[in-house]
Amino acid sequence: MTGASSGIGRAIAEACAAEGASVLLTHRASPERAQTVAEAIAARGGRAQVCQADLATRDGCERLVAEASARLGHLDVWINNAGADVLTGEAATWEWERKLDTLLAVDLKGTISCSYAAGEIMRGQERGGTILNMSWDHVVVGMAGENPQLFAAVKGGVLAFSKSLARALAPEVRVNVLCPGWIETSFGEQADREFHRSVADDTPLGRWGDPRDVANAAIYLASPEAAFVTGQAINVNGGVVM
Repeated sequence: MTGASSGIGRAIAEACAAEGASVLLTHRASPERAQTVAEAIAARGGRAQVCQADLATRDGCERLVAEASARLGHLDVWINNAGADVLTGEAATWEWERKLDTLLAVDLKGTISCSYAAGEIMRGQERGGTILNMSWDHVVVGMAGENPQLFAAVKGGVLAFSKSLARALAPEVRVNVLCPGWIETSFGEQADREFHRSVADDTPLGRWGDPRDVANAAIYLASPEAAFVTGQAINVNGGVVM
């Protein structure tokens, strides 16, 4: 589970552990937060380990997959959730090219590199495996603004790549995509209150999503109940994009 130290990643990791999975949580530069998640999982009787990884490089991704396989013994599910934050903090002030380079390295190249490495291992396993990648609901309809344009370009790449990968790895490995909409993560918490209310008002289900909403969809796609589902994208967005 990449990018598991907060937000959607933490919710998915905790949900997987609650279902009995032994989870390896990755982080880039937040060991304390990742350890907090692991301890919370352990306190509920779950199993979790922590691993540092730089997902902006192919070498970092391949080393992570190899270490995960060695530490866990096998890889049933690989979830590419890690993404570069260019919306909050100092990164929000970067000019567009620096933001794009960062998003391409982490969100797109990192997803591709980890998927290739994990898929190769899974194809050699008797039970195969499942890969879940993270896109964005608005990639199919668009949104005005510099940040949405960059995000749509990169997450659109994740969506297209995942559909092709699903064909390449079938039937041993299933590949599916989660497409969250407006989810109450750090961006939502820091958003202007008027904007925050307008999002809820414009959402058919009348609220921002909770990270656990995304986690519930991830559990389904990772489970045997989705054994005949591959190459699909699930929007978790309260109906904003249909």
